[in-house]
Amino acid sequence: MNAIRVEEVTHVYSENSIFEKKALDEISFEVNKGEMVAIIGHTGSGKSTLIQHLNGLLKPTAGKVFINGDDIHSSKEVLKNTRHKVGLIFQYPEHQLFEATVLDDVCFGPLKMGKSKEDAEESAKTALETVGLDESVYKKSPFELSGGQKRRASIAGVLAMKPEVLILDEPTAGLDPRGREDILGKIKEMHQTLGITVILVSHSMDDAARLCEKIMVMNNGKIVRHGTSGEIFSEVEYLTSIGLDVPQIAKLMAAVNNMNSNISANIYTMEHALSMFHELAKKGGVIK
Repeated sequence: MNAIRVEEVTHVYSENSIFEKKALDEISFEVNKGEMVAIIGHTGSGKSTLIQHLNGLLKPTAGKVFINGDDIHSSKEVLKNTRHKVGLIFQYPEHQLFEATVLDDVCFGPLKMGKSKEDAEESAKTALETVGLDESVYKKSPFELSGGQKRRASIAGVLAMKPEVLILDEPTAGLDPRGREDILGKIKEMHQTLGITVILVSHSMDDAARLCEKIMVMNNGKIVRHGTSGEIFSEVEYLTSIGLDVPQIAKLMAAVNNMNSNISANIYTMEHALSMFHELAKKGGVIK
């Protein structure tokens, strides 16, 4: 069953004015429940505008958005429920931390949903555990945490509301390499253990290839490609033509393929490459 269905969605900013700009142009796609999908595209391609339609922050100029089969703009009640079901985490979400303690901050969402203090705290503690923060941080000010911990606490604040869909806009922006790997590892772990649908907006082709089963490519307000990671990253020339890069390992394997056509060029993660070379070594294969 579809978690998300988008039908011919167009969005025009400042319609009928001299500042009119079409940000989305008749976009249609589906995301199945439990999938982890990346949205990639250069700055200005429409990624941020698109994801704001998925929990109703923006309303389409034309077209419809369905979450679990419901048209999210069919009524105020459906729209309200959608915002509980679809958790949207923008870049630098730690800038939205504001409560006196980490636990209070993560409790904020559940309390606004009408949960009792006890239930809200239970949800908050579970969410904090899920992102790898233990009780040693509960009573700390959010501003005492490291950058990576703040990012995890922010994600916990959304998880505590128990969304069915989690959308992350550049979740590793501004983090050091260790913090990036930490956050990405937790996102993948959450997807696997919680079974929620995840949409990851990223400028990193390597992250998209490594984490997501499917990729959507945006350009000039349109989805120009939608397929598996292998299908998308095999189109090196096309991606380059619209200003995107490909994973570094994909470039390497394309070069190796030029030297030996028996070596597949359709490899886009280090894990896949190592596995392939391991199999070759077992069979006595060599690169000539």
